[in-house]
Amino acid sequence: MKNINIGDAELEIMKVIWKAKKPMTSVDIGLCVEDKGWKKTTIATFLTRLTEKGALLSEKQGKLYYYTPAITEKEYKRSQVRNLIKTLYNGSVKEFALSFFDEKLLSDKDIEELTAIFNDGEE
Repeated sequence: MKNINIGDAELEIMKVIWKAKKPMTSVDIGLCVEDKGWKKTTIATFLTRLTEKGALLSEKQGKLYYYTPAITEKEYKRSQVRNLIKTLYNGSVKEFALSFFDEKLLSDKDIEELTAIFNDGEE
């Protein structure tokens, strides 16, 4: 899967479309993000960019365009994690994982659950 770079505001649009699980028009999307105060033209710009980047597919039906994701949320997250590991940890998954321990970001329960997952994978 290619790495698609999605900005923070564009990601808000993607989250709306992923959550909807159905094709959406710009009007539908606008209603879901009206708390952001974005103008229709701003939303249209985000949709155009996301389509050009390959994150969205658009299909014209009558006068309206319907947008659907070209990538799943899971695929996007995976590509971002791979990119983060490659960029910040020189490709070392081990160094990435150790950063959670170094920063004490994992609780004892988290560590216990992760250990169980690793142990299940060894069988």
